[in-house]
Amino acid sequence: MADSVLKFFTTMDGEGGFVVKEPPKFDLDLYIQNYRGRTRFDRLFLIGRSSVPLCVDALKAAIAEAKRGRDTVRYREAVDCLKMAAPSEPEAAYDQVWLENTEQANRQETQRLTAELKVYKNNLLKDSVRMGNEDLGKHLESIGDLNGAAEAYTKMRPDVSTPKQIADVGKHLVRVALQRREWNMVTAHLSKASVTLSAEDEKTMQPYTKIVQGIALLGQEKYEQAARSFLSADSSVSSSNYNEIASANDVAIYGGLLALASMDRKTLQSAVLDNTGFRVFLEQEPHIRRAVTQFVNARYSACIATLESCRPDCLLDIYLQKHVQRIFSEIRTKCIVQYLIPFSCVTLDNMNAAFGSPGKPIEQELVTMIREGVLQARINTVDRVVTTISANPRAKMQASALETARKYEQQAIDRLRRMSLAAAELELKSGRKGGLQGQQTEIHFDEL
Repeated sequence: MADSVLKFFTTMDGEGGFVVKEPPKFDLDLYIQNYRGRTRFDRLFLIGRSSVPLCVDALKAAIAEAKRGRDTVRYREAVDCLKMAAPSEPEAAYDQVWLENTEQANRQETQRLTAELKVYKNNLLKDSVRMGNEDLGKHLESIGDLNGAAEAYTKMRPDVSTPKQIADVGKHLVRVALQRREWNMVTAHLSKASVTLSAEDEKTMQPYTKIVQGIALLGQEKYEQAARSFLSADSSVSSSNYNEIASANDVAIYGGLLALASMDRKTLQSAVLDNTGFRVFLEQEPHIRRAVTQFVNARYSACIATLESCRPDCLLDIYLQKHVQRIFSEIRTKCIVQYLIPFSCVTLDNMNAAFGSPGKPIEQELVTMIREGVLQARINTVDRVVTTISANPRAKMQASALETARKYEQQAIDRLRRMSLAAAELELKSGRKGGLQGQQTEIHFDEL
């Protein structure tokens, strides 16, 4: 079995997939209990394709989860992966009886719901048409036809009449858009779902809205906006309102990591550690709270070590996986920059002791940061020291004042020219380019 698993992950690595060799900190059974709906399979399947220690167990759990539903495509994908990773497992063979029965039942149910919807439309039963489209959309979503589900849910819009119905349509479309990774559509559907809610319903839906919005912004790599969305989620509302998308533990991880990557120490203290609402989420992920606290307290090497210990868990998350490398890199860069701020000169040996790793000295990383303009410093390879370049506040102030004076002078000249033109009752001919410089005229301003 070990050889087949190794071969399976060699193939995954060759196809550009993520391979996580370290065991995660979470227990697979307890982890998946935090979710409901189709995200359960998505998460199990991703763990099975990414985690070497949990590969077989996760794929077997994904197969069992698929058989509890009606999506035969997902079932086939999970069985195919398990067949490559552990061909001797009983679950690695197709259950042909279940496949045939499920596919036949799916076809019959699709035909039945389509026929019922046609009758409702012929009878002009508006509410029945809405419910028929909703039932058809849920069925198509459950069997994996996301395009058909999105079309059915969209057809519900003309027949909705109450704020709750509008919100339900929006949530259906958001769920489908999340599965299709259409982040712009997620934001668009989410705004329509919450526009007409009452104050009470809006409070109940608030964490769902903030979490989904944060995931969409994360998918678009807008890390600071995503962090603020997660940090503002209401922790007093039960997780059952949003656990088909994410869990309370996920909110703590997403919010904490993105805040570390995009906020300064002062903002982290006020927006994360002093945030009583978000503190409830952080209590479920103490290592994230510890990392934020260490950064705020200027214990940068300890912060990086804490985050590295939870990197395998982050690489097994369906929304974080593709962003882990960039997020962790940005946090590490911030730690190095903040570490150097109080000093005018630091030895490379001290930098390596704080941020280096065996076989990977920090010199090249510092060179890259300097070249990219992230770090203002010089490296003396002879004396093995890093010298920071401090900005001269007096020179910056003088340069800013001179630039302001230059702009003011230019604006004054432009206004005087326009006043002279108006006084002489002259007009400018329209040119090829916009603005005064692009306008063509035979007037000589020196003569005015």
